[in-house]
Amino acid sequence: MTTTKLTELLKIKYPIIQAPMFLVSNTKMVIEAMKSGIAGCIPALNYRTDEELRAALQELKNAKVDGGSFGFNLIVNKSNVKYKHQLDIICSEGADFIITSLGNPSETIKKAHEKGIKVFCDVTDLKFAQKVESLGADAIVAVNNQAGGHRGNIEPKELITQIVENCSIPVISAGGVGCKSDLDKMLDYGAVGVSVGSPFIASEEANVTQEYKQACVDYNAKSIVVTEKISGTPCTVINTPYVKKIGTKQTWIENLLNKNRKLKKWVKMIRFSIGMKATQNAATKATYKTVWVAGPSIQHTKAILPVRKIIENLIN
Repeated sequence: MTTTKLTELLKIKYPIIQAPMFLVSNTKMVIEAMKSGIAGCIPALNYRTDEELRAALQELKNAKVDGGSFGFNLIVNKSNVKYKHQLDIICSEGADFIITSLGNPSETIKKAHEKGIKVFCDVTDLKFAQKVESLGADAIVAVNNQAGGHRGNIEPKELITQIVENCSIPVISAGGVGCKSDLDKMLDYGAVGVSVGSPFIASEEANVTQEYKQACVDYNAKSIVVTEKISGTPCTVINTPYVKKIGTKQTWIENLLNKNRKLKKWVKMIRFSIGMKATQNAATKATYKTVWVAGPSIQHTKAILPVRKIIENLIN
C-alpha cells in the first residue's frame, strides 16, 4: 500500500485510523492497532474519571511502537462538561493526535498544537470543512452517509471530492469501509486515509457483550436504520426487534419541545442522557433492550476476530 499524507502525518504503515467508538474502543484495541501499523483512537468520554483517562494515556504511551500511533476523540461542544478538563489532561500527558466532534475546535487546536499534538476535525459538509481549515486543523475527517453512529448526509464520493477540491489540508474519509476495495475507493476519490469503526465492534478485544459482537456478524447493511431515539440527532443502529418495537422517530412531545428555542437544548440533553444509558446497557450487559450502534460496513463482518486479523482483511 502506498504512502499517503496520513501515513506521513502519523508515522504509520497503513492509512487507517481505528475510529473512536463510544463504549466500544479501549486501550487493548488501540495497542493491537498500533502493533499492526495503523492509528487507534478512543473517545475521552469512555473514561469516567481523570485518573482512568491518565492511566489510559500512560498505558498507550508505554505500548507505543514504530509504525503505530494513538489519539483521543473529544466532543467539543458546550454540553460536554468534561471537555476542557479532558483536553488539559491529554495535552499534559501527550498523544499523537486528537479528533474533535460536534462543536468549535479552535481551543483544542490552539492547546494541542502548543504540545505538538495534531488535530483532525469531524465535518459533514464543505462549509464546516473550510471553517476548521481556517482555524488551523491538520486534517479533515469527512463523515459521510455510510458512517456508523452520528453520520453525515452526503455520500462518500461527493463529500470527499467537494472538500478535496475546495480545501488544501488532507481529507480522511469516515464511513463505508469494511474491506480493502472500500478503502481503495476512498483513496481513489482523493482521501489520504480512512477512519474505520464498525468492523472493530466484533473484535475479540472489544469490551462489549458477545451478543453485540455476534449481531454485527448476523446482521448486514440492510439491517441498519437511522434512529432519533438515542440523542435526538440521527444515529445509525441495528434494526433489532426492540428497535422495531420502540420506533425510530422522536415522540410528538419531543418534536413540539424541539421547536421551542429555549427548551430545545434541554430536551436534547435529556434525550441524549436516556439514549446513552440504553446504549450502554445494551453494549455491556445482557438485556432485551438491544440498542446496538453500528454502520452498514458490518456487511463485511463474517466472524468475531482479533483486531490484528480485521486489519489484515482491510489491507489485503
